[in-house]
Formats: sequence, structure tokens, C-alpha cells
Amino acid sequence: MTLSHTAGPDRTVPTLPAAVLWDMDGTLVDTEPYWIQAEHELVAAHGGVWNDEFAHQLVGNALEVSAQLIIDQSGISLTVPEIIDALLERVIAQVERRVPWRPGARELLLELGDLGVPSLLVTMSWRSLADTVVRRLPEGAFDHLVTGDEVSHGKPHPEPYLAAARLVGADPADCIAIEDSPAGVRSATAAGVPTIAIPHVVPVPAIDGAVHLDTLAGVGAADLTTIVSRLRSPR
Repeated sequence: MTLSHTAGPDRTVPTLPAAVLWDMDGTLVDTEPYWIQAEHELVAAHGGVWNDEFAHQLVGNALEVSAQLIIDQSGISLTVPEIIDALLERVIAQVERRVPWRPGARELLLELGDLGVPSLLVTMSWRSLADTVVRRLPEGAFDHLVTGDEVSHGKPHPEPYLAAARLVGADPADCIAIEDSPAGVRSATAAGVPTIAIPHVVPVPAIDGAVHLDTLAGVGAADLTTIVSRLRSPR
């Protein structure tokens, strides 16, 4: 990624990324509490045992993986598809009542659109939930969606981010990913995408190829390449 070009003798203009690849749950929208509540309700309704420690193990994973973990940890007798359907139904109902945008995320997304920078949603939630969230945004806010039910391998596998970069014909190294979970950060960095990690519900360890940020509040499109340039700075 070329980080800047000279606009005149005394000033340098940051170069915008080829595309910004957004995680959804916990990054664009604060829906992780919705998922955790849905897990507690579902497991309790079927006589199992659940707690927040178990719930935090699911953050950022493919839904099939999360559903199997629910079965393994809680002892309930539902199948993986039944669990996924039940969780999605509960979370979608919550989102339809209120979309909890993460600080600065919606503002940055809309600014990128105004500047002509493609944004792609790369989420392990399924298309039904992703569409529910995207409908709450101005039309065209996302150029493409990559969802958990449309990939062969979910996060932390690199496939979702490689697929997103291909959709806009971009080199992954020229894109920027924004993530909140260890699984998501590992997926993006494994795909070769410079990544901004903004931990939320669970901590994100130091991972090569990612730089940590506390919040997107106040972050503009022109700041993104400056932020990931820390990955190339001498340590």
C-alpha cells in the first residue's frame, strides 16, 4: 500500500485504501450483547447451562462453530442448524427494534462512500441478519457483502477476506480491515489485509499485521492509512 503522495512542495496527502473491509458484530454494530442474550435464552429454554465465559468463546467465530460449541458446553439436544436458526431469529428481532451502532463506525462508513472508497461487509453472521443491518443504512453504503453462510471456511480462516478483496479486484495488501475479535483479526491478517483491531467484548492479543485502536470515534477516512502505517514502522 502506498501510504501517501505529494500534493505540493509543502504538504502530503494520505492515500485512501483500495477498499475497507468491515466486520459487523462488535465492529460496525454492538450486537454481541444481543447474541449473548440469545444464547442464554436458548440454552435455558432447553434445560442447559450457559454463562458469559462460554459466550465469550464464541465471539467472532463462524456460526456453525459457535453452534457446536453451544452443544458441547451446554448439553442441549438441538442440532447445529436448529441452534443457528433460533439465534438468528432472536438477534434479528432485536436489531429490528434498535440498531446499536458502534462509536464512529457509521460516520466513517458514510464518509468512505462519499469519497468513493468501496466498503465491504465481511461477517460470520448470515445474510438474513446482515441484510437487516444494511437496510438501516443509506442505499449503497456497502458495495458487497460476504456472509458466513456464503463461504466454505469461516473466520479465522482467510477465505472471507480473500473473497472480499476479489469482489472489488483489489490486492488484499491495498485494503484495510476493521475487526474487533481475535478470530476476525486472524482471518484478515492471514489474508494479507492490514488490520485495525478495536477490541470490544473480548480482548484481542497482539497479532502480526494488526494495529490496535481504542475506538473509531473521530477517525476519518484519511486517517486509516496513517493508522496502519504503524505496522511498517521500525519497532
